[in-house]
Amino acid sequence: MEEILNNENAKKPSLVGATPLQLAEAIAEILEDTRAKDIKIVEIKEKTDIADYFVLANGTSSTHVKALAGEVEFKMEERDIKAEAVEGRGNNSWIVLDYSHVIVHVFSREAREFYDLDRLYGD
Repeated sequence: MEEILNNENAKKPSLVGATPLQLAEAIAEILEDTRAKDIKIVEIKEKTDIADYFVLANGTSSTHVKALAGEVEFKMEERDIKAEAVEGRGNNSWIVLDYSHVIVHVFSREAREFYDLDRLYGD
C-alpha cells in the first residue's frame, strides 16, 4: 500500500520544452484526474493565430469549475509551466488559462453550450 501512495505522490517530470500537443495532453490528464466532464483537445492552429490547441472541459458546478482551473494551474506549475494569463476567476462559469500555444477553457455546462467553442473551432 505504501508503494502505491509513493507512486501517486511522485513528482512528474518537467514539461519545459514539451510540444504544444504534449502540454495539451498533460492538461487533459489533470482535468480527467479532477473529474472534469466532456474533455476535448481541439487543434486550432490552422484556424487562428492565437494558439495551437484549445483544451475544453466542463465542471459540474461553479465551485467545480474554479477547482478544475486551480488544479490545472497548480499541477502545471509543479511541472515548471506557468500560465501567462488567467481570466474569469470572478464569475466561475468560464475560466480561461493561457499557456501560449495551449489555451484551456473550463466551463459550466451552460456556458459551454452558450459559447459553443466546440462547433466554432471543431472539425
